[in-house]
Amino acid sequence: MSAPLELRNPHSVLAALLARPKDVQRVSLSKSPSDAWERVADLAKKSGCKVDVVQGRPGGGGGGHDKDRDRSGSVALVRPRESALLSDVVASDDDQGLWLALDSVQDPHNVGAIFRTAAFFGVRGIILMQDRAAALTAAVYDTACGGLESVPFAIEVNLARALQEAKDAGLWVLGTSEHASESLFKVARDRKWLAVLGNEERGMRRLIQESCDVLCTIPNHSAHENGGPAVTSLNVSVVGGIVISHLTAANH
Repeated sequence: MSAPLELRNPHSVLAALLARPKDVQRVSLSKSPSDAWERVADLAKKSGCKVDVVQGRPGGGGGGHDKDRDRSGSVALVRPRESALLSDVVASDDDQGLWLALDSVQDPHNVGAIFRTAAFFGVRGIILMQDRAAALTAAVYDTACGGLESVPFAIEVNLARALQEAKDAGLWVLGTSEHASESLFKVARDRKWLAVLGNEERGMRRLIQESCDVLCTIPNHSAHENGGPAVTSLNVSVVGGIVISHLTAANH
């Protein structure tokens, strides 16, 4: 069994308490906890979880928003959520929907931000890589602000093989690349899409690009009209947010 994570964002802990209370092992409050941490403590006590008071200022931090975390160090020990089977993650009887795959995304804060956005927009599931990618650390959970509790995910050794399994399950694979010619905003939304987001610096690997049914780009409107240099790229979590928002619009 995986070692528990030290979560410092109360919203991440609240989400875990609501989704799987038995996996929250302990809550340690600072002497002057925020209102959000007080809510965590109340729910934890009702769930039978041990709640105590922190002595001193524990180090570390897990991301999230500073306003949501106690400077004095409230923390909760939470077991990480178990990965699901890929076949369960990509299964769907609906005619449309959105899934994500992350190809070698290595910054835990980017992964957490993508999970948060995915949860907000109702993404059906996320495929992650076991190697050459950010692990699901406390930083990911805290940045996701509860998103990891509501979005199913599978961790796969071979992403290309996972994409083929998703295709066999009826999903269309959409790659995102700044070098593609087709605009994201011209992509038909009335189907089941699995959108692939690439590495922060190198984008998608060649084999993964070749596995895609369609490659698209987000049109760049940054020009030299104002005399300054053009912005040539976006952070992967921002790309994810734009892709998710556009492709889920047809579902709402």
